[in-house]
Amino acid sequence: MKATIDTPYPRTFEEFLDWFSVEEDCTSYLEWIRWPDGFVCPECGGTKAWHTDRGLWHCQGCRRQSSVTAGTVFEGSRKPLRLWFHVMWLMMAQKTGLSAKNLCDTYGFGSYQTAWGWLQKLRSVMIRAGRERLTGRVEVDETYIGGQKEGTRGRGAEGKTLVLVAVEGEAKRKLGRVRFRCVTTFDRDTVESFVQDYVEIGTMVITDGLQVYDNLNAAGFDHHPHVITTGGETARRELDHVHLVISLLKRWLGGTHQGAVTPSHLQAYLDEFSFRFNRRLSQHRGKLFFRLMQQAVITRPPPVKALYVSKPQPIGAT
Repeated sequence: MKATIDTPYPRTFEEFLDWFSVEEDCTSYLEWIRWPDGFVCPECGGTKAWHTDRGLWHCQGCRRQSSVTAGTVFEGSRKPLRLWFHVMWLMMAQKTGLSAKNLCDTYGFGSYQTAWGWLQKLRSVMIRAGRERLTGRVEVDETYIGGQKEGTRGRGAEGKTLVLVAVEGEAKRKLGRVRFRCVTTFDRDTVESFVQDYVEIGTMVITDGLQVYDNLNAAGFDHHPHVITTGGETARRELDHVHLVISLLKRWLGGTHQGAVTPSHLQAYLDEFSFRFNRRLSQHRGKLFFRLMQQAVITRPPPVKALYVSKPQPIGAT
């Protein structure tokens, strides 16, 4: 196993192939990520154990046998870990991500639903619990995604999904981190809850002039509303960062996924976009692979049935 604290991930695809040439390499890497200081029994917390002939860890204390894939994205999969690793690398190495149709074409998955399920499992663990809140200067706006009708608010938004967006960014400087949330209602309580969950109290929050944002000052934020209709170009520039992120998001959904993301699954795609966007400055794509691998090992994905809230369709390369 080639991973170390100083070099926890392969930096190039050539290194990736060298690191994970056989199934045993993948298993050892998972064990190193899950138990960096050595095996810990999930039942009793014991650290004395041995490997069985079936590749399980047998705890000396409680005699429980544990698999390194139990409780992870890989649990119950009949496919080799090497294939999972290749899919994860490809998903992270491409800046535009990967669609189920691409996955079918690249790796010859016999079922579109199987390929979609793999990607959806990986998306489901991308967001780390307890993430740090946004700080500095944060722009907040809303957008509508999907549907058949053009337009923004009101009747033109029929059939679309409402998404709240928050973006870090100092004026005339690079963008920071992003946060997204699909919502069914657009009122003061919904907006306040979103900002409180994702933005540090006391932070400067920039919004447009809609009344739904009026409670943010009372909620403890330094709120600066800008009325677009009367403020002209100056007011619009105050929200340049969030408008750019919304544009990039829609371009990605329309390009990689051809706009065929259903409302019930949209949040998972927003999570993927956020995961990749917030790590876009990483020098090596391998770091994204490593972060996703950490999440895949320490986060239990939802049951398979929960992933299929609505049946995915192979049309449109979602």
